[in-house]
Amino acid sequence: MAADIRIVPCLTDNFGYLIHDRSSGATASIDAPEAAPLIAALEKEGWKLTDILVTHHHGDHVGGIAELKKKYHCRVVAPHDANAKIADADLRVEEGDVVKVGGLSARVLETPGHTLDHISYVFDDDRALFAADTLFSIGCGRVFEGTYPMMWESLLKLRALPDDYKLYCGHEYTASNVKFALTIEPDNAALQARAKQVEQQRGAGQPTIPVTLGEEKQANVFLRADVPAVAAAIGFAGESAADVFGEIRERKNNS
Repeated sequence: MAADIRIVPCLTDNFGYLIHDRSSGATASIDAPEAAPLIAALEKEGWKLTDILVTHHHGDHVGGIAELKKKYHCRVVAPHDANAKIADADLRVEEGDVVKVGGLSARVLETPGHTLDHISYVFDDDRALFAADTLFSIGCGRVFEGTYPMMWESLLKLRALPDDYKLYCGHEYTASNVKFALTIEPDNAALQARAKQVEQQRGAGQPTIPVTLGEEKQANVFLRADVPAVAAAIGFAGESAADVFGEIRERKNNS
């Protein structure tokens, strides 16, 4: 692995991330929830910000861009949808594009649903997925702009990545996600194990991220909408996976 990754808590429950290329010194921020914590983390490490890789237009992911760009004169890489309200974008990217951060390469996946412009960044050499608000640990984002079938297809795209890839998501929602998931799959041993792990992590003041995709595939009910037992558990036996997913998401919305 050529990259160093730092988790930077921002705002109330957002995660900011810095990914640093040791060979070139280039450093990218994945989204920019707010500037001050990211600046503090950069200064602690002695890194200079060269890029901001934006996943979507929501304010809690772009609020720090202007200040960071002014301070570091960094490049802002944003989703392809030019209508998205992302100021200071220098480069627009879409599915299949590759973004270079020094010697690091980030592959762009379009993952709409939470928003129509949402993209995720995959650093294959470093086995790292930055999924922002599409996929959370034991959860997924609310579907604000897309449809449930659209969001389900985005989750399938992420689920297809190898098990050893690590998930870096946009928020520390894992404890509440676990509580909800146990109402759907109370007997899921992988979920029970994750629940104990999360309780220990949060009790120690530690983030619940990163987590491997392999763990998520076993424990995250939102990735399991095509499992017959999950459909049966919510009274949707025989229904499409997209419909099962939509019902689970609706239940989470109202929980």
